[in-house]
Formats: sequence, C-alpha cells, structure tokens
Amino acid sequence: SNLSASCWSRPHPVNMLNSYNVKFQHSKALTSPYPGSHIERSQVPEDKVGWTTEWKDYNPVEYTAKSVLAGPSWADPQINHEGFSPKFNERDGEVERKSLNGLYVVENGRPRNPVGRTGLTGRGLLGRWGPNHAADPVVTRWKRDGSGNKVAHPVSGKNILQFVAIKRRDCGEWAIPGGMVDPGEKITATLKREFQEEALNSLQKSPEEKAKLERQLQKLFSQDHFVVYRGYVDDPRNTDNAWMETEAVNYHDETGETMDNLPLEAGDDAGVVKWVDISEKLELYASHSYFIKLVTEKRGAHWSEDPGSECHE
Repeated sequence: SNLSASCWSRPHPVNMLNSYNVKFQHSKALTSPYPGSHIERSQVPEDKVGWTTEWKDYNPVEYTAKSVLAGPSWADPQINHEGFSPKFNERDGEVERKSLNGLYVVENGRPRNPVGRTGLTGRGLLGRWGPNHAADPVVTRWKRDGSGNKVAHPVSGKNILQFVAIKRRDCGEWAIPGGMVDPGEKITATLKREFQEEALNSLQKSPEEKAKLERQLQKLFSQDHFVVYRGYVDDPRNTDNAWMETEAVNYHDETGETMDNLPLEAGDDAGVVKWVDISEKLELYASHSYFIKLVTEKRGAHWSEDPGSECHE
C-alpha cells in the first residue's frame, strides 16, 4: 500500500468518539529533515503555528517529492496543471476531498492545513492536495488458555485482549496493519483489503485461496464494529497544503472461532505478523498505542497493572 499511515504518524486526541476538547497542535509535522529528503522546513515558533496569528514574514519552503511529481495513479497533478480543477471540501469524482474534521480553507487555489503552519508548502510525499485518507483495522480477540478459557491478568484481574500486529518493513516498529484509501473505495473495503494484504499476504495467494480468505473474513468484518478514531493525524509528511487523516476501526472476534482458522502471514508492507497481548508495556508508535488503549477501555480489557493509569489524562 503506497504511502501507508506510516511509523511517523501520531494523531492528537481530538474528534474521538469519547474525546475531550484538546487543542490540536503540531509536533511531528514540524520536524526536519522532511522524510525521505534533506529538505529543512522553515522554523515555525509554537505561537505562530495557528493561522489566526498574523505572520507577514512567514516564508515556507516549497517541496513536492519527485515520486509524486512523476504522476503515479495515487497522486494529483500540480495545481496549475492544465485541465486540473479539483473540487475541494467535497467528493470530487472518485476522490474524497472532504476532511473528517470539517471544512478547510482554500487560499490561492491551494487547501490550507486546518491545524496550522508546518514550514513547508507543496505536497511533500503525499499524493493529494488537502486530506489524504488512510484506514487502520484493529482486529482483536481474547487471550485463551489451552482449555479455551479467557486468561485474566494476575494483577488487574481483567481479561487480556490480543490484536493482530505487523512489524513494518520501513521502520521496524510494531503497528496496526493499515494503508491508504483508494479512489472510489469505501472505508470498509479499505480496512478489509489492508488487513488481507498485510496480515494474510493475500497479494501472493491464488484466486481460490483469496476467495476462501474472503469468506472467512466476511463474518468478522460484517459484524458490529467500533470506530476508535476519525480525523487529522499529526504526521511528519504533512505540509501546509496536504495532510494525513485516518479512521481506525476495531473488529472484535468474541469467540475466537473466526480468527483461529485464519493463517497469519506477513505481506506487502509487513515484515512479520503475529497476535500480540495488549498492555501499556507495548511499544507501538504513539498513534497506535492510543488506538489500542481506547479499544481496551471499550472492551473492559486489561491495560495496566496500576488502576490509576486507566483514567484519561
């Protein structure tokens, strides 16, 4: 999956279904050098990030990666390209240009990052002007002993939840399988496709094997699910004119019967795939740790040996 929601991404706890009014702020989106390059962003002081703060001398660096300018299928042309007239803040043909966080400003023909200045204009490594949509499927089951009974944590007394984790090839960190939404694709289809490609290696399967996997997964992905997070992601690939957004969704196999029969096999962006016990000791990059914590709260599962840390900050 090109440009999948990568190891750099970190959302802020805003716009979550159980969120608080935490002010958005950039952290990763201000880092230099820009990923995959030697490009240094213009320095943006913390008090100048917001667009409401006037800054006449703001002079950001312009950068769009050659891989994006080459015109792959997942990328827009340049704004001034003949025949390119994107419809921002709406569905534009097969491309979703609406933001999960509401309307964004379009200035001089370019969308403006809703969270603020990043010290870089253009698109960097991102294909779309404006929001670039990703999806992260969090597939969980209860940890069980040899007799099939749920395993409780000896300190918290809560049942232990497990999720399907991949070890990413690009940075070697453990993560939720995930990737970009294709044009015209429904988010539910992206979630299922990314899980199949990264955790079941479906791209290397025969048509018959693929069809069997599809039937097995259908039950899991068609049942009730929990939207963990929808919205903007603070990502170092973000620019003043292009940014990452994601939807993380939890699919839970209550009995374990569906997932027990699925052969996990790493594929696409994944180097390794396995079931991982969930606890606060897990070292995932920040966004995914937060998603996982929200899932344990929703399911009433074990997270910490310290009851106090279950509370939101």
